[in-house]
Amino acid sequence: MNIKFSPPDITQEEIDEVTDTLRSGWITTGPKTKLFEKQIARYCHTAKAVCLNSATAGLELILRFLGIGEGDEVITSAYTYTASASVIEHVGAKIVLVDVDKDDFYISAANVAKAVSDRTKAIIGVDIAGVIADYDALYKIAEDNKGIFKAENPVQKRIGRIAVIADAAHSFGAVREGKVSGEIADFTSFSFHAVKNLTTAEGGAVTWKSIEGISDEDIYTQFMLMSLHGQSKDALSKMKIGAWEYDIKTLGYKCNMTDIMSAIGIVQLRRYPSLLARRKEIIEKYDKAFADTAIKPVKHFGKDFAGSGHLYITRVDGADEKQRNEIITRLAEKGIASNVHYKPLPMFTGYKAIGFDIKDYPCAYDMYRNEITLPLHTLLTDEEVDYIIDSYKEAVRV
Repeated sequence: MNIKFSPPDITQEEIDEVTDTLRSGWITTGPKTKLFEKQIARYCHTAKAVCLNSATAGLELILRFLGIGEGDEVITSAYTYTASASVIEHVGAKIVLVDVDKDDFYISAANVAKAVSDRTKAIIGVDIAGVIADYDALYKIAEDNKGIFKAENPVQKRIGRIAVIADAAHSFGAVREGKVSGEIADFTSFSFHAVKNLTTAEGGAVTWKSIEGISDEDIYTQFMLMSLHGQSKDALSKMKIGAWEYDIKTLGYKCNMTDIMSAIGIVQLRRYPSLLARRKEIIEKYDKAFADTAIKPVKHFGKDFAGSGHLYITRVDGADEKQRNEIITRLAEKGIASNVHYKPLPMFTGYKAIGFDIKDYPCAYDMYRNEITLPLHTLLTDEEVDYIIDSYKEAVRV
């Protein structure tokens, strides 16, 4: 066996759509990107969506749209990938990391509440494994701290409280209490990276809840400006007869999505219901096999929520880092690629250099030390799933 961790599921449909794009003569941001944005907005029950070259760009542009910068603070989880926090540094604000709760992978509302100050401008929740975090709890914290919130620009004044942002890199298609990922937080950033459920090779998208007093079209325009050098017209608009002239309204960035990427996404979105269904089948097989063992998986489905099934995250009861790594090696020897999600940010050199210490995040470390992520993707056969199950049990020795 040679089982990859998370290969992209690309069919002839995606190849044909990309070929059509290449033959069209329009390969940068154009009609297919605009179509993909409309389809994402419809899927997420939002007025608009903006397609970009990554979820990281999406998070950074959200912070910049909110006017967050030097002197401000943004709270996020210590248990996440670096993109959730590095964007805070990029805009010049202070990163405030909080620990997770005991035996939980998601940002701790109690710890967030303790970390809020009069300089807090946003909270970034993280949807790990494709399960939507508890944004109701984050909204309550934002409302409870309205009295100390200092709005410093028109957008912040319109929102009137700390902004709630979703790092939804994992959760496109997930549902919580009847709402889909993308319509829950004030702003949501999705990833369509190669390893994600829905891929555009690289790429991402931003959605948002409508803000009273600011039109959704104006918000969309601002994101378009920021993502394309602050240029008042994109290439598609400039192609109209006599419409070459444009303005640079602000000194923006360069992180637009191309039509080649969107072509892949359009087909992936069309196929997405069946992709989610297959992921659920695999999760159910895993869950049944590991019941009543030392292998403890994340719960993907419950009474009021359904995850997107992005990662099959497990913990091995009683294992430490050394034992966890030995299990990963045993799986590799069996031809099974596994992974760890995540090494907490305070354990990395870059975060240590700016003052973070893992000793201040004991629950995050405890989750990390015995975490192993198994392959979970739509190219897995039932035979391969059974082989992974047997091999994992043998490696853990349960």
